[in-house]
This record gives sequence, structure tokens and C-alpha cells, in this order.
Amino acid sequence: MTASDHTLSTVEDLEALYGVPKETSLIKEIDYISDHYRAFIEASPFVVLSTVGPEGLDSSPRGDPAGFVHITDSRTVLIPDRRGNNRIDSLRNIVRDPRVSLLFLIPGIGETLRINGRATISVDPDLLDRFIMQGKPPRSVLQVQVDRVYFQCQKALARSQLWNPDTRLDRNALPSAGQILSTLSKGTFDGKTYDNDYPERMKQEIY
Repeated sequence: MTASDHTLSTVEDLEALYGVPKETSLIKEIDYISDHYRAFIEASPFVVLSTVGPEGLDSSPRGDPAGFVHITDSRTVLIPDRRGNNRIDSLRNIVRDPRVSLLFLIPGIGETLRINGRATISVDPDLLDRFIMQGKPPRSVLQVQVDRVYFQCQKALARSQLWNPDTRLDRNALPSAGQILSTLSKGTFDGKTYDNDYPERMKQEIY
């Protein structure tokens, strides 16, 4: 027996193992933002943006105070793009392939919300002004046209105990950003100074 004997490689293989979807998993998927789904989006301070492009895939976190994703109508949401590291991997993908997926999380809530759709990038001054924080507008705004939207049940977050404060790690339990950069650069990067300066740099550069 080889490894390939244990590999599922067709849709038929998958369906034979997993069976048919539950009725509830089909009912929950719609092509617009319902009032219930609006409530989830407006309560979320954090969303993961997934994109695809010629160089591959990208998933990137986006966060601000709850309500930072604006709903303009039942099929459109706006997301500010704040200061970052200027890699702009997600944006590079979007200008060449508009398909995106959004995963909304809400602290303390087991369900997550997903939107699949298509995005464009706008620098319209009126849109930028809608998202000013600490006197600073975002670099751009993502306009996402909704194709599908649905919630996902609590099982993954329950299994992971993501919101359980007793499972939280102390930051010192893992390597710091400076330690990682110093190791990857073979010591040419001053990781200690990077770590020491980060709290103040965060205050200055968060927006």
C-alpha cells in the first residue's frame, strides 16, 4: 500500500467519505447581507481577507474598532486599508484577480461569518474621509461586492477554546518579532533594538 492509496483526489472520493451537507448548512448561505448578518458584521472588530493572484494566495488580518467595516447596501461592504509593511500582497492580488473571501470574528462569539465576493480598490477622497482614525485616513478602501454570505457554526472555536482566557499564552512563551528577524538575517538585523522600540513605534504608526 502506498501513500496515494490514502489520498482523496476526486469530488466523488470526498462525497463518499463525508456524505451530503446538512440542511442547515445550505439554508444559511445567501447572496445578500440579511439583517442578522449585518449585526455580525457591525459587531466585528477583526476580519481575515483572503485573496488569490498570479504569485499565489494571501490571507491578511484587518482590524479596527467594531463597526469598521461599513455596509453600504445589501450587497456591498467597505473596508479601510490602514498603514502596514507596504508588501501589499493582498492588493497586488486584487488588481489582477478581484476574488476575495472575508472571515469575520467577534471576541466571545463562537460563530464566524464568511463573505465571498469581488473587490476593487478605491482612493476616492469621500470614501477615505469616512474612515479617518486619529486624524488619519486609510491609504485606500476596499469595495467588496457580495456573492455569497453565510455563518459558520461554533465547533472550530469551541475546540480551539479561542476565547477562553485560561488558554492564553504569555507573549514571552514564543520568540519575539525581533528575535525572529535577527535569526533569519543571521544576526545582521538588530532584533533587540527593534523589540525595545516597538511599543513607541506602534503608537506612532498604528494609523
